[in-house]
Formats: sequence, structure tokens, C-alpha cells
Amino acid sequence: MLVGYARVSTEEQNLDRQIDALTKYGVDERNIYQEKITGTKRYREQLDKMIDELKANDIVIVADITRISRSTKDLLNIIEDIKSKGASIKSIKDTWLDTTADNPYNSFLLTVMAGLSQLERDLISQRTKEGLASAKARGREGGRPNKRNDKFDIVKLMCKEGYKIKDIIQQTGLSRSTVYRILKDLEGN
Repeated sequence: MLVGYARVSTEEQNLDRQIDALTKYGVDERNIYQEKITGTKRYREQLDKMIDELKANDIVIVADITRISRSTKDLLNIIEDIKSKGASIKSIKDTWLDTTADNPYNSFLLTVMAGLSQLERDLISQRTKEGLASAKARGREGGRPNKRNDKFDIVKLMCKEGYKIKDIIQQTGLSRSTVYRILKDLEGN
């Protein structure tokens, strides 16, 4: 039986592209395990459930290697877990990831290509860190703008004028917890 696994890293991302690729490949949509969690975490509920439920001769289909794992060690462990169930794994995009045939070249290619994927991920991470350090040295801070800093004076003024918390939230568009953090900061001053 064909079993699919689809994963995206965040709740905001969409699984449709992967599900379309898996169903086009022949995986019944009812047999696709889906989750929204980073691939760097080893414990993934749906991945673990899929592996537990695998039967001999099942074939796990993934859209591409990065959906199943983001590190070489993790990938090799997952593949070993799948093989221990008597099942195999195939990637639609990365055709070298195919353990359905007992071919020593498949194992070799798997190890080399997984290592290259890990190298690519590590290089991206290194360049990102270098870019952030460079920007910080020039006085630029990365990340999401801090709403608290932008609305601090407004909340302070509204509190002095006696506005209720719910009115401050409504007027500023801030969350209740952000307003309370600002008020806590005000108490400290």
C-alpha cells in the first residue's frame, strides 16, 4: 500500500502542493499523514504514528526529502525505522531516495545526497547568522517590529486619562497581554 507523508514548518503554510503531488502519484488521500511542525524536531506526532502503523511492503511516499527530515542523521534513523517495519520509502522529487529495491547503490546515494542536503541547510544557516551579525554591527535590528515600543506612549496616556483595559485594546489594536506588559513596564519606571 502507498502511504503519504506531508509536512510544512508553520501553521500559516499550506500542505496542498504536497497533497496534490502525493495523490497524483497514486496515494489515496485517506492514507496521507499531515502535520505542521518544523522538520528539525525529531518527535513529530503524525510521522511517528505513520511509522508505527506501517506494515510489511508498504511504501512511504514524500514529495521531497526535506519534508521527512532536515538532518542527515535524522533522515537515516527515520529510514531505518521504516525499513525495520518491512516497508520502503520513495521521494517524488528526489528520485535517488528509493529504498524499494535492495540495491547497494541506493544506500550509497542516500547517504551522499542526505549529506549534501544537510550541508546546504548548514550553509544557509551560517549565511543567515553572518548577515544578521553584519546588520547588527551597522545598527539594524532584525526580526519583527516591536508593537510595544510603537504604542508605549499611547497606552501610557490612555491609562493616565482613565481608560479601561478593554478600551485601550480596542483603540490600539494591541493584545491584552501586550497591554499588560506595557503597564508592567510603566510600573517599573
